[in-house]
Amino acid sequence: MSRPGTIHRAALAFAASLLALSAAEARDVVIHAGTLIDGAGRTPRREVSILIKDDRIVAVQPGYATPPGAEVIDLKTATVLPGLVEGHVHMTSTRLPGNHVQNQVTSTPLDVAIASTVNARNMLEAGFTSVRDTGGFFGADIALKRAINRGMVPGPRMWIATDAVGPTGGHNDWSSGYAADIVRPIWTAGVADGVEAVTLKVRQERKLGADLIKILPSGGVVSVGDDPRHQVMTDAEIKAAVDAAHALGLKVAAHAHGKSSIDAAVRLGVDSIEHATFADKESFALFKQHGTYLVPTLLTTQQLMERARSNPESLAPGSAEKALRIGPMKIQSFTEAYRAGVKIAFGSDTSAGLNAREFALMVGAGMTTIDAILSATAGSSDLIGAGDDIGSVRPGRYADIIAVAGDPLVDITELERVQFVMKGGVVYKQGGAPIANPKAE
Repeated sequence: MSRPGTIHRAALAFAASLLALSAAEARDVVIHAGTLIDGAGRTPRREVSILIKDDRIVAVQPGYATPPGAEVIDLKTATVLPGLVEGHVHMTSTRLPGNHVQNQVTSTPLDVAIASTVNARNMLEAGFTSVRDTGGFFGADIALKRAINRGMVPGPRMWIATDAVGPTGGHNDWSSGYAADIVRPIWTAGVADGVEAVTLKVRQERKLGADLIKILPSGGVVSVGDDPRHQVMTDAEIKAAVDAAHALGLKVAAHAHGKSSIDAAVRLGVDSIEHATFADKESFALFKQHGTYLVPTLLTTQQLMERARSNPESLAPGSAEKALRIGPMKIQSFTEAYRAGVKIAFGSDTSAGLNAREFALMVGAGMTTIDAILSATAGSSDLIGAGDDIGSVRPGRYADIIAVAGDPLVDITELERVQFVMKGGVVYKQGGAPIANPKAE
């Protein structure tokens, strides 16, 4: 029988071996950044070293330091930024060729799941290391998030809304326009009418894994038979969703185009308004009073207008006319909101890896380049509620870092040409080229 002292020494030796193994496996990296826009301040820093251990930033210091044993990544000629944070995407959405109705009745959960992995890779390689997914299909968003977290699929960090919550005949009732006997369960997965049904649906979404709740108090553009200007959820239903979500620690995003739905949702406590097409000065005063974010989604509006002109049959019946009508209003609303001092979080409402085109539209509508960048760093990370982990290059944050060749403060389209992508200390793109097997590097 072993003596207690022998057991104690053996335990200490085993613990020491584990510590030594852990130290051997720890990965130290230092990035030498010629210019750093850190996502926290408004002024770039020059000649900076970013020290990384494993998946976190441990220090940001002036000069080009090279700690012993650290791997050096030379970005001395580049502009370095935090990984961008997309505030409004649908990772399970795909733009299919041909007729909208045909696609609606032939697309399968497997089609959606496989396409979402392509979206995830494209998004990451475009420099978006975190996303707020505001509504998925078939549960594929839940599976995609898990696959990314497990390292099975390369992609951004995901905060997901699962099924958006809205009323019969509203923006998420995809059965609208079809004969009553043509039904797919996914078409009405998020439909809820009345206070009790809305409350239950919010709780069910949380049970499934939602990180936030998306509600649909107004009609939409790509849906059939509704009008974006109309409020389609009652105030009581909106309040029920907000109360249920906030009680569970979840934020609420409200898809709202019309003024009445925007103003009601803001007054009742949602955390963000998506789109806000017909908002006015009174609306913006409410935004500021309640601290509500605006997520503008200018890029999807531009793309819808282009499709409405060139390929209207690819849109749901009636959507082309709606897209052409609201497009100019969206730009005007965004410009007025920015001038009024409303908090802006970046969101393009696209998922094909072209999301950074939103920046040029924002700047073209009057936003400064630094404010556009901050909307996709400090703004979106704050809206998500993860500013302690993402959205800035500071100690303690994830080592989510990108770089571009030029100066995005001079030419914001530089962010459409990301040359370097690191997520959690792992490099996924370098020298403008994707790395095929980043975990093996």
